[in-house]
Amino acid sequence: MNPIEVIGAAIGLAYIISEYRADRWFWPLSLLMSVFYIVIDFTSGIYANGAICCYNFAMSVYGLLVWRGIVQSKDKTERPVSSCPTRFLPWIIAVVAVLSVVLWWVLRTLGESQYPVLDGVSSALSIMAMWMLSQKYWQQWILWLIVEPIMITLFWLTDNYASALLYVVFEVFCIMGIVRWRRLSLNRQ
Repeated sequence: MNPIEVIGAAIGLAYIISEYRADRWFWPLSLLMSVFYIVIDFTSGIYANGAICCYNFAMSVYGLLVWRGIVQSKDKTERPVSSCPTRFLPWIIAVVAVLSVVLWWVLRTLGESQYPVLDGVSSALSIMAMWMLSQKYWQQWILWLIVEPIMITLFWLTDNYASALLYVVFEVFCIMGIVRWRRLSLNRQ
């Protein structure tokens, strides 16, 4: 384990606890974690996920503005946890499916990714989960629940054991997050 990975994993632990709590400190931690995992992923040959960390960095800025009510809020108040409108679900499924195929094809064609299928699918799911997280939809946890085992596998196969362990912890938080955020969503109705 290299020091960058250990520090990235420590930041990731603070990140997931903050996300679970729907705490506004989540987004600055997300920015920091993205920077560390850009380095970790690109040096490990997990290129699509490394590119997704660049996307996550930009989405962290956007999410911070949305959660604080600066963007998408008429009254400029903090956005509450809510449920994803059902009209979005077919689009979410379609985007994940199309992105998975496109990313797999690009990664396979370029020949640089060690695991193009896993890298492509996890990246497609992460793109959509991060968008849902920026909107503060509780269902984002369901997508992360699917992503985490793929990431555990990728990190383990690329000898990033601290990151693999971190994603095991993330998986536990996904289950807890589904329960907590769904309850928060229902309590506001």
